[in-house]
Amino acid sequence: MNVNRRNISIIAASAACVAALAWAFAPRPLEVETATVTRGRFEQSVEEDGRTRLRERFTISAPVAARLARIRLREGDSVNAGDPIAVLTPVMSSMVDDRSLREATARLKAAEATAAGAAARVDRARIAREEARLELQRTEKLAREGFVAVSRLDSARLAADGTRRDLEAAQAAHATAMHERAQAAAVLQPVERGASGAPLQLRAPVTGVVLRVPIQSEATVAPNTALLEIGDPSRLEVVAELLTTDAVLAQPGTLARIERWGGPPVEGRVRRVEPAAFTKVSALGVEEQRVNVIIDLAETPEAWRNMGDGFRVTVRVITATATDAVQIPVGALVPTETGAMASYVVEGGRAALRPLELAGRNSTMGWVSRGLQPGQRVIVYPPPSITSGRRIRLRAPA
Repeated sequence: MNVNRRNISIIAASAACVAALAWAFAPRPLEVETATVTRGRFEQSVEEDGRTRLRERFTISAPVAARLARIRLREGDSVNAGDPIAVLTPVMSSMVDDRSLREATARLKAAEATAAGAAARVDRARIAREEARLELQRTEKLAREGFVAVSRLDSARLAADGTRRDLEAAQAAHATAMHERAQAAAVLQPVERGASGAPLQLRAPVTGVVLRVPIQSEATVAPNTALLEIGDPSRLEVVAELLTTDAVLAQPGTLARIERWGGPPVEGRVRRVEPAAFTKVSALGVEEQRVNVIIDLAETPEAWRNMGDGFRVTVRVITATATDAVQIPVGALVPTETGAMASYVVEGGRAALRPLELAGRNSTMGWVSRGLQPGQRVIVYPPPSITSGRRIRLRAPA
């Protein structure tokens, strides 16, 4: 009897030890975080930084080298088409130093000497013409009386005509010398302030707002120097540099949203995708092919009144939409060995791997076309140790 009791005690103790060891080495339920499969509106979009710019920008520049009067307009001032915006006056002549003064004096003296020589040649040509005229008169008289041949009369006439031409050439040379003397003398004449010529007014080509005034104070400007920039802030557009693989989805007319500019989101429409791409190096040093996508703001200017030219914005181009889509967080998506997507579903306190078919995804949600039903719970960010059939325990909220 005592032996049977001892055997029973040993067996019971052994069973208890085995049960304790089994309990100690049994896998614990894995703590996980879950989310509920929902149904609602889904939007697939391409998100990228962008900037605003005016659709038309007008730069007013100086047509000639001139003296610019101080511009009274400032950034933000409104102007109407035809309003005077800048005044230009002819530039004054440069100051003359001692060396330039000596050179100019020498040129003036040379010009005076040339003019005197030209005047002497005019007098000489006039005397030769008078002599030829008298000789022609005598020859014509003798020819009428028959004392000289006709050929001599022709020679006298040609000589008179030649002296007349010489006189005209001498007079032209004298006029040129006089102009050169006046030009040389003008360098030495003092310049009177205010007598440099009539001012030229530049007027606004369109109605708009002054965007930039590069030169505010009075200054001498060269031709084609930018003086003002004018534009209409109510005609804004947004430029986003999208990857070429994303720009293929952004066809003209595609809905876009402009966000994170300091105000409420503003809707827009893609107007144009530029035909030529360019290479841009990312912050990680990777070369990327990008293309400019132009977006028009679809709402009235009152909705983006405080948005200006050159603002940094976030552009979301909506590439796909669904009003009644089954959605799960992207953190619940798990890639399989075949490249397809799956998700761990909570069933009876255990994790079950379910293959999925995705119709689309964005930065936060995935659109499930097959594999899940609304109301089911899926594991978000499943730990590496999870397997299908593993016991799980919901993580308590922090």
